Amino acid sequence: MEIKTSSRLLSLDVLRGITIAGMILVNNPGSWGHIYAPLRHAEWNGLTPTDLIFPFFMFIMGISTFISLRKFNFEFSVPTLRKILKRTFVIFLIGLGLSWLGVSFGTYHALAADNLEFWERLSRSVTNFEHLRILGVMQRLALTYGITSLIAIFIKHKYIPYIIAVGLIGYFLLLLFGNGFATEGYNILAVTDQSILGLNHMYTEFGLDPEGILSTIPAVCHVLIGFYCGKILMETKDNQQRMLHLFIIGAILTFSGFLLSYGCPINKKIWSPTFVLTTCGLGATFLSLLIWIIDVKGYKKWSVFFESFGVNPLFIYVLAGVMATILESMYLNCQEVMSIKDCFYTQILKSICGDYFGSLIYALCFISILWTIGNILYKRKIFIKI
Repeated sequence: MEIKTSSRLLSLDVLRGITIAGMILVNNPGSWGHIYAPLRHAEWNGLTPTDLIFPFFMFIMGISTFISLRKFNFEFSVPTLRKILKRTFVIFLIGLGLSWLGVSFGTYHALAADNLEFWERLSRSVTNFEHLRILGVMQRLALTYGITSLIAIFIKHKYIPYIIAVGLIGYFLLLLFGNGFATEGYNILAVTDQSILGLNHMYTEFGLDPEGILSTIPAVCHVLIGFYCGKILMETKDNQQRMLHLFIIGAILTFSGFLLSYGCPINKKIWSPTFVLTTCGLGATFLSLLIWIIDVKGYKKWSVFFESFGVNPLFIYVLAGVMATILESMYLNCQEVMSIKDCFYTQILKSICGDYFGSLIYALCFISILWTIGNILYKRKIFIKI
């Protein structure tokens, strides 16, 4: 049976929009050297507001996956399987495409001093895969969506909490005995990423990729928690009951995550089990708050800004990545040769607002452009699904 969408899902769109706006904000400062502390990721262990954004989106993706697959009664069929695999492949391929775009633009600029013919320079740029990052944000979304969806149609949902528990406990043991909490020396996550992906094809902070191979295990558990919360959300008819159930789940997960962090640090880089519990808990709590504000109390006018992001989330995120690459890779003679981004930041924003505030204003201008595009699509009821 298909459940008709209504205003009861508005809070979900709003939270999705908040996370997309947040991801764009923290990914596009005017200067990476001048960022206010709350807009930075924790260096290793710990949690900042910025560390909540991506896991919140993954939590929401779990809820959305439940809603989407509910249309098919969670039953296996060739069309359903084809739909899941196609979406997984497309999202993964888009992630690779964003990485390739950055490498291509960077190579093209680096070859400027070689005095090559235009077509030869272009050919070398677009065929340079030497430093193509294989995994990343979009790829993580693709893999976790695909695996979660397959679990949802092949395994009875009553077993999902056990799968989550086994996955998180197993991953903790892997970290414990594989020196996974260490930033130096042998670390099983770093060794696995470097052995399979290679240093040239990964983001090498602390020697491991933050969206690496083994940390995909807890990331799947993360989305499964969102999926199970989606089950509770959709099977409860009253908005106040939805709010209460999510709040209780969120409180339990958050408390458990912080309590267990004494033995298992909260760490986004390795996607530690306590990071999963804490961020899913905070995500559920925040969603329960939005349900109370939007769906119970009816305060909706303020949410229109975020709805414009929330109804086309992946399209807006991908567009942001493309736009950022272009602005950072196209150069102008602005007193000296510099990128469009650097010219706008250093020559205008920095001189008027200073280093840090100017960097923030650049990010807000970036968001404003994307919101304008998103709002046009929203008003015209154009929803681009990936």
